[in-house]
Amino acid sequence: MSISHKARQIISIMAMLGGFGLVGSVNAEDVECKFISTIDNNPLPIKVHEDDTPEAKEFYKTCKNPYTKKYVADPEAAKAGKKKFAYYSCTQCHGGNAGGQTGPSIIDDRWQYAKHLTDKGMFESIAGGTPAGMPAWHRDVAGNPELLPTDDILKIIGWLRASYQGGGDKPWLQE
Repeated sequence: MSISHKARQIISIMAMLGGFGLVGSVNAEDVECKFISTIDNNPLPIKVHEDDTPEAKEFYKTCKNPYTKKYVADPEAAKAGKKKFAYYSCTQCHGGNAGGQTGPSIIDDRWQYAKHLTDKGMFESIAGGTPAGMPAWHRDVAGNPELLPTDDILKIIGWLRASYQGGGDKPWLQE
């Protein structure tokens, strides 16, 4: 199948814009992990971006958060996730230490959604929002480049897992 002259022009322009940083997701690689909305079970439009970290790219391929085990093992490193949690005002709803305020605790074992037993599921709720009123925080889902990149969400999740105060199994450590 041949590409029309017009299509070649569009591809050239897109490539050029990407080279100048004007197009956010220019990598050809696909996100292999398929993210699903907590709100309506539709796919979440997460894309690979030029500024994605190696950890974010690993997560796209494996659905496993590389920060979780690292932060659980190293509380000092986990502070990077807590800083992001505070910076993005997650504290307004979930409290300063994620124990709950107007929003629920996200460090105990009373999960609002069963999918939160995995880092992928927790990512989907933070990235795409929830039916309980939490808005979408990921830049791709919300359509706002000023919102959170994947790496920041992963660091927050890693800190939440390191701060976990519930009992029972911790399936995110077996992922």
